[in-house]
Amino acid sequence: MALINVNPTRMEMTRLKKRLATSIRGHKLLKDKRDDLMKKFLDLVRKNKELREQVEKEISDIYGGFVVASAVMSPQMLEEALMLPKQSIDLEVGERNVMSVTVPSFEFIASENSDSDIYSYGFVSTSGELDDSVAAVKNVLPHLLELAQIEKSAQMIAEEIERTRRRVNALEYVQIPDLQETIKYIKMKLDENERGNLARLMKIKDMMVEQAMEAKRQNSTNTYSS
Repeated sequence: MALINVNPTRMEMTRLKKRLATSIRGHKLLKDKRDDLMKKFLDLVRKNKELREQVEKEISDIYGGFVVASAVMSPQMLEEALMLPKQSIDLEVGERNVMSVTVPSFEFIASENSDSDIYSYGFVSTSGELDDSVAAVKNVLPHLLELAQIEKSAQMIAEEIERTRRRVNALEYVQIPDLQETIKYIKMKLDENERGNLARLMKIKDMMVEQAMEAKRQNSTNTYSS
């Protein structure tokens, strides 16, 4: 803790007390925000874990299907079948607010939604495994996009949690104790000055009483001499 360099006056103490009240209120709000962000972050982490396991399994199955297809088809035939894609995909990137954190929102739109129009080749010279793998690629795309969105959101929320944690610690361990210590110091100085002023007033009063008694004695002496 360190004292803030201010003049020990009542006006300054009042200003610091208002600042302390604001800091305490802000500290509570930031702690609540940090706790809510942590809950949201943990939810995203759990969802991310489940979705990643699902996506990895789907991609593993897709790779397995392509391996089987490449085993039963010639490389030239496989390359020709996949050379020209039938569909085009547009990706729209937006934003949404999650606990005062702006996170990305992804949405993709395929040029054609019919399952029968996803194949850019005929079925005569291709294997069924290739058909299944191409259909699986189409199905896994929304999951991949959702996974990317969740992971990016979790990363941004984690960064916001760290920033909020630093602010909470700065208020809790630096600013609030410094304000409390400075207010205590100013109060002690004001009490000390008040005691000094009271002692001086009492001394002045004693001197005035003594002077009055001395004047009274002199008047009594003059009256007696007369």
